[in-house]
Amino acid sequence: MKRCFRFSFICFAAVSGLVLSLAGCGNQQGSDSSNSHGAAAREEQDFERGPHNGRLIRDGDFALEITIFETGVPPEFRVYPFRDDQPIAPNAVELSIELGRLGDRVDPFAFSSQRDFLRGNAVVLEPHSFDVMVSARHSGSQYQWHYESYEGRTQIEDDVAKAMGIEVVQATSGQIRETIELQGSVLPHPDAVTEVRGRFPGLVLSLQKAVGDSVRQGEELARVQSNESLQTYVVTAPRNGTVIARDASVGSTSSDKPLYVIADMSRLVADFKIYARNLDQVAVGQTVRISSVDGSTATAGTIERILPTLDTNSRAATARVLVKDVDSVWRPGQFVQGVAVIAEHDVLLAVRESGLQSFRDFTVVYARVGDTYEVRMLDLGRRDGELVEVLGGLEPGTTYVTENSFLVKADIEKSGASHDH
Repeated sequence: MKRCFRFSFICFAAVSGLVLSLAGCGNQQGSDSSNSHGAAAREEQDFERGPHNGRLIRDGDFALEITIFETGVPPEFRVYPFRDDQPIAPNAVELSIELGRLGDRVDPFAFSSQRDFLRGNAVVLEPHSFDVMVSARHSGSQYQWHYESYEGRTQIEDDVAKAMGIEVVQATSGQIRETIELQGSVLPHPDAVTEVRGRFPGLVLSLQKAVGDSVRQGEELARVQSNESLQTYVVTAPRNGTVIARDASVGSTSSDKPLYVIADMSRLVADFKIYARNLDQVAVGQTVRISSVDGSTATAGTIERILPTLDTNSRAATARVLVKDVDSVWRPGQFVQGVAVIAEHDVLLAVRESGLQSFRDFTVVYARVGDTYEVRMLDLGRRDGELVEVLGGLEPGTTYVTENSFLVKADIEKSGASHDH
């Protein structure tokens, strides 16, 4: 039997109308119980079609036209029998078909007579890519054929796949996180901010620190001459931190107005607006993924509290998230985006979003068996941007492509390895 060329030479058949023919790039082989009738070898798509536009396989004067019918019904086999190119009663033929799938799975089909054709007893599952084995009996003679009918399949050797950056994992269970998107800004933690005032009203004689300067607890910040005693006293830093505001100048008068505002910059929060439509979904303790507007910086935090009052303008509540800033990359006043995890769902099977591709009208991943890659049409459920729930179309434990799956898709499309529905 001829083998398909590595990478791109994929066997398939495409037909329009109501049926799909089963095609391949292998030889058809046939025999009966009394004679060895060899069927002529046929190259890719070079095969005889029957009156229903299906694949016609012959052995002497006996022939079968094999179609997959899928108009208004799930895909099913419909096989039309002929003798001397004339239709014969389908109930006079015993027929079975086995489809050898990638990964050594075999799908068997038995047939019953209906009108002028034999109908398969099960759905022909996607992908329509298999080795086809046909066994028939008529008028005391036994007939057998074997051919290949592949779609959405290619071969890539391991070393080539590695060079292409193709990565795979096994499909397994997962956790889908339900999220909402938030907008907010970074602020010093309210408990980490201190306003520094003079003890007595007076004339500001000197100021030692500017905005942005670091200070240590007890370090001199200013000197003020008291209005009453005319004595000079020293204003010191009540805590370690960074000067984030200075509201005085030399020669000005010290009053109730703060001279400095000092903040512990290692303790930050991100305040996010929570609008009425999401307010019931957000709760203290939930995880929030925080990122800069350009996405270059990200961290994770938890909702510390939801403030009890609404903003008078936006009518939104505020969710306060603790921010870890080990590397000092966040700045008060910085606008940030948040993704809050409001629920987590354990699912029996999930795949990575990065592996998804389109194929015909399906969303697929590419399964790998050895050095062969083949589409798996998926029925999908919930998703969270990283994982997507799989409801059908993929067996647990299947090895599938997660990175650079588009290269596999491109190789298959280059060969035209798909069929029309």
